[in-house]
Amino acid sequence: MSSPDGAGASQTLAVIDFETTGMSPGMGARATEIAAVLVRNGQIVGRYQSLMRSGAWVPPFITQLTGISNAMLEAAPAAAEVMREVGEFIGDAPLVAHNAAFDRGFWRAECERADVAPPPVDSGFACTLLLARRLYPEAPNHRLGTLKAFHELPDAGRAHRALADAEVTAHLLLRMQRDVERRFEDQIGEEGATHALLLKLQRAPRQRLGDCVRAHRVVCAA
Repeated sequence: MSSPDGAGASQTLAVIDFETTGMSPGMGARATEIAAVLVRNGQIVGRYQSLMRSGAWVPPFITQLTGISNAMLEAAPAAAEVMREVGEFIGDAPLVAHNAAFDRGFWRAECERADVAPPPVDSGFACTLLLARRLYPEAPNHRLGTLKAFHELPDAGRAHRALADAEVTAHLLLRMQRDVERRFEDQIGEEGATHALLLKLQRAPRQRLGDCVRAHRVVCAA
């Protein structure tokens, strides 16, 4: 079994979460809040959170869902400033999100608007939603709130606020890393449940996860 000090545990990963005005930047939606939570050695080691002022209007149903109002955003720092700050906070840590396709779209769009090079988005987002579908088929569903209750993860505050959701996702990620290392103890090797392995597992058929781990170990050993 991978030790707590192996590469999977000691690698710093950045879990991010956006709150937004809508579902897609391609349809004009903008970010209203971002949080990033750094995990390493089985624990949370850093947090960043900020509202983001972009000038976009927040629909009433979004305010009802998130608690973020247009008045709150008027006093928030500019979106470009926030994206520069969070990029510096994350550095070169690989990225993780729950339903990563959503957050990846806003990450790219807001970085482009801010004229900043997106930190390591090209290495891929590990997605705890995709991983949960493969690792926990017995869960009632794979929404973040459901998985929080299913695994009895620590409470982090109001759902649909960026920092609370990012912290829950971070705890879910740490649980997943432990479960992968325990489940595939004989195949995983000393590298542990690294970001690179998680990227492969989230696309592997559920019945072939062990084969995926073994193939990844061969590549790492080459």
